[in-house]
Amino acid sequence: MMSNPDQKTIDWLLDSDPAIRWQVMRDLIHSPEKEIAQERARIFSEGFGAKILELQRTDGTWSGVAWNHGWNSTMHALILLRELGLDPASDAAIQAMKLVRDKVTWKGCGPEECDQNQFFAGEIEPCINGQVAASGAYFNQNVQGIIDRLLGEQLSDGGWNCDAEFGSTRSSFNTTICVLEALLEYEISTGGNPEVKNARLHGQEYLLERHLFRRKSTGKTIEYDRKGGAIWTSFAFPTWWHYDILRGLDYLRKADVTPDERVKEAIELVLSKRNHDGRWHLETHYPGKNLVELNEGVGKSDRWITLRALSVLDWYSARG
Repeated sequence: MMSNPDQKTIDWLLDSDPAIRWQVMRDLIHSPEKEIAQERARIFSEGFGAKILELQRTDGTWSGVAWNHGWNSTMHALILLRELGLDPASDAAIQAMKLVRDKVTWKGCGPEECDQNQFFAGEIEPCINGQVAASGAYFNQNVQGIIDRLLGEQLSDGGWNCDAEFGSTRSSFNTTICVLEALLEYEISTGGNPEVKNARLHGQEYLLERHLFRRKSTGKTIEYDRKGGAIWTSFAFPTWWHYDILRGLDYLRKADVTPDERVKEAIELVLSKRNHDGRWHLETHYPGKNLVELNEGVGKSDRWITLRALSVLDWYSARG
């Protein structure tokens, strides 16, 4: 069922930004740790990472706000820097996070009661708080308040939903994946605790019980997200708050889950999208202003999607 990436695909991936190269070296070709670290160290001074860091303002923000409806706010910048793999221990990361921690608040970006909240204290929506906490934990910031809040907001089916405050008792894939990534980053960063791990495993089961894209009640495929209209079988990068099957699989990979029959269909879907040249296309690009353009365009071969797909397949082969 599995096939290793050919050398042409590896060479194509390596002929790119250091943010992609170091992850290829770590996850696909398993280079020596020293070489991986050397490549990763280039992120702050070259390519996508350098461009994003250069856009941070003296007030600590990107685009002047903690969060916005586009993709160029402080929260979105930190999501990208985490996805790129900027080393949290690097001087560049430490300096950038200090500015965010000391200067950025949620004033004008969320409910009025959150106006005075420091950035890493978050606001009230679990999907936004999940994204903030994932980046905050990755960059070794104190997000304990957000984590505690998220633990108290877990629904009985195991997941989370931003509409719970309006009475919803069923979880959302979108919100759940944002929170799961946050809890995982928190565990990696701090060592976690039984309460956090149990909540994460319960949320993880929410996805697995639904085979990552089916309704638990009927087993039918969930063709698209009712709230955002995203098609879960269509792959995007960055995903922002949107769920898709590849994002769900990548979470399981990072969590080092032992795959079972419940992920087989999702893996087969990923394999079915592989092109004759061994690459995957970008299938979706969410509209909105971006800090940097990471992709060549929808319908074109995409290094980020290819990297994520190959990493997921490698995990499945090794752990399945």
